[in-house]
Amino acid sequence: MFMWAPFGLSLSLLRTLVFLLLPYNLSIPIGAFSGLLATCSLPINDTTSAAFSGTHHLYVCNHRTLLDPIYISAALNKLVTAVTYSLSPLSELLAPIPTVRLTRNKEVDRKKMEEFLKQGDLVVCPEGTTCREPYLLRFSPLFAELTQEVVPVALDTRVSMFYGTTASGFKWLDPFCFLMNPNPKYELKFLDKIPTGLGGGSCSYEVANEVQREIGLTLGFECTSLTRKHKYLMLAGNEGTVENRKPKEKEKVRKKELFRN
Repeated sequence: MFMWAPFGLSLSLLRTLVFLLLPYNLSIPIGAFSGLLATCSLPINDTTSAAFSGTHHLYVCNHRTLLDPIYISAALNKLVTAVTYSLSPLSELLAPIPTVRLTRNKEVDRKKMEEFLKQGDLVVCPEGTTCREPYLLRFSPLFAELTQEVVPVALDTRVSMFYGTTASGFKWLDPFCFLMNPNPKYELKFLDKIPTGLGGGSCSYEVANEVQREIGLTLGFECTSLTRKHKYLMLAGNEGTVENRKPKEKEKVRKKELFRN
């Protein structure tokens, strides 16, 4: 790993510049030549034109790295807007696709997402945080209250040395770490559309659970009821947001209580 690190850093910067400066029809072949591997599969019951053209779509995916929406955009060969809860200013600046920062206020976030969905396709990761293990955190049901149907996308990654996820480090480093690997791999599987029952039928929580279950079955991942707060409390001793972090003394007490439980 240490022998590869200097080469990996240069390779990561090169791959980043390629995706930032070039269109997908050029950046994807160049990325593949550099060792970036990606596979994409479409729904069995829908043709490409029927599933991904016409009206604007809401793509709902599990969250492996910060690059998830970018890979979905590349697979669709069009710009999509990524909905995020917490993203560093540097990541927002470098993102090759539009990003929308949410507030964690349900009513405000719903109106904001509805507005952007009218303008184009949206990608949302309802887990609220990345997860590198073969598990799915609980899906927030807000996405099921926005449109009549959603397109689930099952994502998985393969790396050999550097993980593109962190709990207590600098989040803006995650994409660079992922791209430092010699042959990082992304697997994307677009699933059949799932109706949300908006205006009647299934409640949003049932739809969120169904989408989580379908993605879990596709990937072979275990579905859990754990939330992003559970993840950060267990791994980092905070709730995952900078502004909510406690003083060091309180964090130590919190960690002790967590391990005691």
